[in-house]
Amino acid sequence: MGKQLFGTDGIRGVAGEYPLDPRTIHAFGVALADTARHLNPDPEIVIGMDTRESGPWIADQVAGGLAERGVRSRLAGVVTTPGIAYLTRADEFVAGVMISASHNPYQDNGLKVFGHSGFKLPDEEEHGIEQEIFRSLESNASEPRQKALTVDPGLDQRYIEYLLSTVAVGFGGIRMVIDCGNGAASHLAGELFRRNGAEVHPIFCEPNGRNINLNCGALYVENLRQIVVEQRADLGVAFDGDADRAIFVSASGKIVDGDAVLLIAARALKAAGHLAGDMVVSTVMSNLGLEKALARDGIRMLRTPVGDKYVLEEMIRQGAVLGGEQSGHVIFREYATTGDGMLTALRVLETAKRSGAGLDELTQDLKVYPQRLYNVRVRERKPLTEMLAVEHEISASEKALGSSGRVLVRFSGTEPLARVMVEGPELAQVEDLGQRIARAIQDEIGVK
Repeated sequence: MGKQLFGTDGIRGVAGEYPLDPRTIHAFGVALADTARHLNPDPEIVIGMDTRESGPWIADQVAGGLAERGVRSRLAGVVTTPGIAYLTRADEFVAGVMISASHNPYQDNGLKVFGHSGFKLPDEEEHGIEQEIFRSLESNASEPRQKALTVDPGLDQRYIEYLLSTVAVGFGGIRMVIDCGNGAASHLAGELFRRNGAEVHPIFCEPNGRNINLNCGALYVENLRQIVVEQRADLGVAFDGDADRAIFVSASGKIVDGDAVLLIAARALKAAGHLAGDMVVSTVMSNLGLEKALARDGIRMLRTPVGDKYVLEEMIRQGAVLGGEQSGHVIFREYATTGDGMLTALRVLETAKRSGAGLDELTQDLKVYPQRLYNVRVRERKPLTEMLAVEHEISASEKALGSSGRVLVRFSGTEPLARVMVEGPELAQVEDLGQRIARAIQDEIGVK
């Protein structure tokens, strides 16, 4: 049987409702404690959270479940997801728990678990924890008991010190705007970049428990873009709620997404002789323009299904040091085991400072091909090969685009949707082909 609670990024839901109700969270703490005791007779677990109002009580319930089995916990307070991943592997913690729903609205929350390696737990371990949670709930073995935690103020500072240790050049003379999405980076990012010499103008760095990701952060960069241009800043960077992704704005107001960051980073690494295998790992959603720009520099791009989990798995399999997604998750394996928005920003600023070039110059030859995504609500998931009309439209579109475009049709892993992505040199053609395929799917298996 597959996992029922854990998705591709932990357990997620509405805070206070199953599976993020007090009883289930407490049972999660108990189950995690039992798992930890198999690894270490005297385990300790680090807990962090973003700025959602539900974070503190969820942390106390997790700690209560751990304490019931005699497992100690330390609270890092408000810290980023990659911060917890770093602390878990850098210290003697058996595991780390991050309480966050990333880019979701404040009503949601989630539980992400990292092993001592700094990587998210393998599927089989998550499945084992699930089974323990269900057993605990069915037996009513324990009632939820909170354990009030106090923040260890040294933990987030250890993470900041580590990030600073990865930078070999100061940022003096760089004027930047940072949008922290009223999330986990709100009290960390400004300190990080100022300490390395940058002049920082912060926006959306005043969380109140309910304004995380609210028309700000990596998914809503228009405010950042306007302020960068008005202030004549050198660049802007926006983080999402748990700061594992970053989206940039150039001095001219151009959006520099994860694809463009991969190009900047890949070229810098190759020039330094550090791009293992001359390859980059990205997903099927990365723009064809990135693939062509990398190819001009002799760099291969390997594609995976959507999800930073799949990117990381392929990086490990291939021995790649750089990978990421268009959405701004970028993984630098030399420094981190997960996407890290603040680390990504350090690498981008370091490259800009060393080269004396801004983001406009560093991405000027990246031609972004028009790309359109169409979602069709479906009543069933039928193999594409069994739908002749759909197959015909896909084949005709691929023939029309040739090597100058791409067609990707897949079913969503979480919703009853068929997703149609078409990419090519001309927007009108892309839209026409995408709509043809979407109509064929709608006629065959769409919800009437």
